[in-house]
Amino acid sequence: MNEAAPKRTGLLIWMIVSQILAVVSLVPWLLMAGLSVMAFDQGSTPEAWTFVIAVWSYPIIPIILVIAAWIAYRRRKNRLAAVLSGLSFAPPLLCLATMWFANALWFAQNGGLDSFRP
Repeated sequence: MNEAAPKRTGLLIWMIVSQILAVVSLVPWLLMAGLSVMAFDQGSTPEAWTFVIAVWSYPIIPIILVIAAWIAYRRRKNRLAAVLSGLSFAPPLLCLATMWFANALWFAQNGGLDSFRP
């Protein structure tokens, strides 16, 4: 008896959509990468190098995760493929969540928009 393999169309769609989101996350990264070299305006310091290297190394994370996701998909490790593919666009989402939380915390501690009224 030959059992039919389960359809993986949903997983394939998820991988393609999540990887498109990962590519879209590179658009703001291009701006940040270009502006990051301004860290050297005050001279070459270890902090400036750390910042620039951290910003410029960002695309390595999604590339590694995308490759690993497609390898897992090929080996029929569907759950691992879905998780790795989703993690490929997680860093920008975590950054946005952190900025939102910090902003909400600041507003909560400083009286919201009342502090801006003349």
